[in-house]
Amino acid sequence: MANTTSPTVDNPLALQEQVCFALAVASRSVIALYKPVLEPMGLTHPKYLVMLALWEHEPLSARELARLLQLDPATLTPLLKRLEAIGYLTRARNPDDERALSVTLTAEGRALRSRALKVPEAVVARLGMEVAELRELQQRLGRVIAAASAPD
Repeated sequence: MANTTSPTVDNPLALQEQVCFALAVASRSVIALYKPVLEPMGLTHPKYLVMLALWEHEPLSARELARLLQLDPATLTPLLKRLEAIGYLTRARNPDDERALSVTLTAEGRALRSRALKVPEAVVARLGMEVAELRELQQRLGRVIAAASAPD
């Protein structure tokens, strides 16, 4: 059974006690570690996430891709346009459904995957944490995301 009691804190509004603050700082800090590793590949962190999804599931409709990345279409569309402009993917209307936009990697986009294999290792090394610790953190964050995303 989940613990639903609040922790005993002298000041429940103390900045350092806020989960949202810890998550925001951790997110910014970890994403910043990716920048020097991704820049030589012409990727930002959001573009990297798009590429990860495509390397794993290509081809995808833009709608499926937005669902996987938990992004709204207005956020995803500019990322796709930029990745298409640098030659990593193509976007085309599905001939069976003109409303659906199919996203496919180019040969260059597929080839980039071999360079990207070094990214996780570089980030793990920079964090200086054990892989098992990071996997546990990822599982816990998955639980946080699920709880925060659950309908009221």
